[in-house]
Amino acid sequence: MIEKWVLLSLLSAFSLATSDALTKRVITQENEYVIGWFRVLFGLPALFAALVLSGPLPQIDGPFLAAFAAALPLEIAAILLYYKALRLSPLSLSLPFLSFTPVFLIVLSFVLVGERVSAVGALGIALIGLGGYTLNLSALRSGFLEPIRAVGRERGSLYMLIIALIYSVTSALGKIGVEHSSPAFFGFTYFLALAISLLPIIVRRSGAGRLLPLLKSNFRIALLPSVFDAIAIVSHFYAVSMVNVAYMIAVKRSSLLIGTVYGFLLFREQNIRERLLGALFMFAGFVVVVIAK
Repeated sequence: MIEKWVLLSLLSAFSLATSDALTKRVITQENEYVIGWFRVLFGLPALFAALVLSGPLPQIDGPFLAAFAAALPLEIAAILLYYKALRLSPLSLSLPFLSFTPVFLIVLSFVLVGERVSAVGALGIALIGLGGYTLNLSALRSGFLEPIRAVGRERGSLYMLIIALIYSVTSALGKIGVEHSSPAFFGFTYFLALAISLLPIIVRRSGAGRLLPLLKSNFRIALLPSVFDAIAIVSHFYAVSMVNVAYMIAVKRSSLLIGTVYGFLLFREQNIRERLLGALFMFAGFVVVVIAK
């Protein structure tokens, strides 16, 4: 029988990939921050419902506050880069670079949380990283390092690689926050703080006079992506409370395979064969991680 954390991680993966594909259809340079804010905002009712159903509020302590304060500014930076990357680059080329998050987490989850991965688990995570390399496999004819250099020429991919590093830190910090409170409490308070913190950035970007019309014009198109994002958020926090954070994130990164398929089906993106090969390496890594656990 499949373990509960795997099912929750896969639910989070599918919901996130679907939300990203729906966002890709409607995002523009003018509304990218607003769409990102709505996705955070619309996740709050689901997180609040989970908090209400979870019982008494937990006692928070110093480690919770420290993890919360350290993760919040990093998460804001990642969100702002994330929606730029979705707008600038094909899904099948940018999203798979998030596969490096569990690779970075091998070290960071040990340093911050004290979690170790097994040798087999490390192999699975390495396969996920290899998948990211093969996304630009056609560039290999120009040299062994050319697939890596190609990342620097594709801004969306470069942004996603930076985001992967940021998420490796915030995922480990989030694990601390969950362990010192509860999944529902950390999730709700964290995303509430994100929604409040992002609003001044949107006001500065759009201008106070244009904020209300911009919110009204994008509310409807942001609704469906935000519903799927809310499902991804809730299932993420419950899954990460059950297992080693590197394993959970590795399984969640199966969203990259789903996102690659969306890129071909919805946007007719090019070079899909090599990108599917990279995504399949990542999926193989996911299977190895589940077996290792």
